[in-house]
Amino acid sequence: MPPLIRLYIFNVLVGFALSAAFVAALLWFNVANLWHLISSSDMGIIAVTMLFVFNGIVFAGVQAAIAIMRLGDADVPPSGGKRQRLFRDPAPVRVVAKH
Repeated sequence: MPPLIRLYIFNVLVGFALSAAFVAALLWFNVANLWHLISSSDMGIIAVTMLFVFNGIVFAGVQAAIAIMRLGDADVPPSGGKRQRLFRDPAPVRVVAKH
């Protein structure tokens, strides 16, 4: 398996693990009375599944994006561009004062 695909799959799994921890924390701390809403509804398992999957998609995307952006070469110093001046030296302007 190519290393980039392995990196992506690993980070997706980490993102879904973070999602599971996040949903568990939401339910444990009863944020917005979610535990009561889910435990008293017959559609509660669907709600928890949707929370897990949708948060997993977001967390996996962020985790993979961070991992891919960190792949840059650390030993190459930044070049900083050409350092061209945008403007020429300012020209003197005569101002006549009126009293």
